[in-house]
Amino acid sequence: MAPDAGPPGFRQTPLKATLVFRSRVIQAIRRFFDVHGYLEVETPHRLPAQAPEAHIDPQPSGEWFLQTSPELLMKRLLAAGYPRLFQICRCHRRGERGRRHLPEFTLLEWYRAGADYEDMMGETERLIRFVAAEVGLGPDMVYQGLAFDLRPPWPRLAVAAAFERYGSLSMADALAAGRFDEIMGLEIEPRLGRPRPQFLQDYPAVQGALARLRPDKPWVAERFELYISGLELCNAFSELNDPAQQRQRFETEMAARRAAGRAVGPMPEKFLAALGVMPEAAGNALGVDRLVMLLTDRARIDDVVAFTPEEL
Repeated sequence: MAPDAGPPGFRQTPLKATLVFRSRVIQAIRRFFDVHGYLEVETPHRLPAQAPEAHIDPQPSGEWFLQTSPELLMKRLLAAGYPRLFQICRCHRRGERGRRHLPEFTLLEWYRAGADYEDMMGETERLIRFVAAEVGLGPDMVYQGLAFDLRPPWPRLAVAAAFERYGSLSMADALAAGRFDEIMGLEIEPRLGRPRPQFLQDYPAVQGALARLRPDKPWVAERFELYISGLELCNAFSELNDPAQQRQRFETEMAARRAAGRAVGPMPEKFLAALGVMPEAAGNALGVDRLVMLLTDRARIDDVVAFTPEEL
């Protein structure tokens, strides 16, 4: 997609074509889920407790917090008997700002009862191919000079194998040295999803705080991320529905936050109470802003949103 043209003045003026295209992408997302029997839901954005995660800082809102994800409430809806649901909403993560990050961003999150992360990989592939076709793109595309092909099936790669293939350390050594995220971000991620979209799967158990562990390989979580031309688009997993195990993992995350000098919020007790009756399910969180970046060939997230934090 060529850069927008328009008269000088407001930054938003030349962005009009991109924002119109963004609207079409969101409409296509809704059509996909409607066709597949999903219910669109809305849940509160301001919560008394979040899922404790060592490296994600929620934005305080009075004595409560703005949501980092709608995950906890959507899983409570799963427990209440809603088997297929999705939401497109605003999320907030304090301190996240960069070329591909905003502290307030748009997230598509969806859950499907009776599914696992293998099923979710297939559905994610179908979603993105559907949306691209609906807006007149694909299957052959280019992102930041890198050609990619949306035709199925999309290849899969285990995290341990990705470290062996692209990393300067093995996955085990990177974890032991506290360099997992560093090596992933600098050495591995830029090489993923080329020349075809690629699912990176089977993260180490410590990297999947809310994910179910693989029964045949309990040292890894049934979690995946999708990369296209080095751009990470989503994070998904088979959902853990064991409240005792989930509480233990939350306590581990809280301890890590304390050790790092980060604030620790309350335990999400109502979520844990519902988890015991939640069915087996898979869920996915996909960045809408990044999907629009991919489909419009934009390198900066600022170029696909109406307002940046610095403009407010």
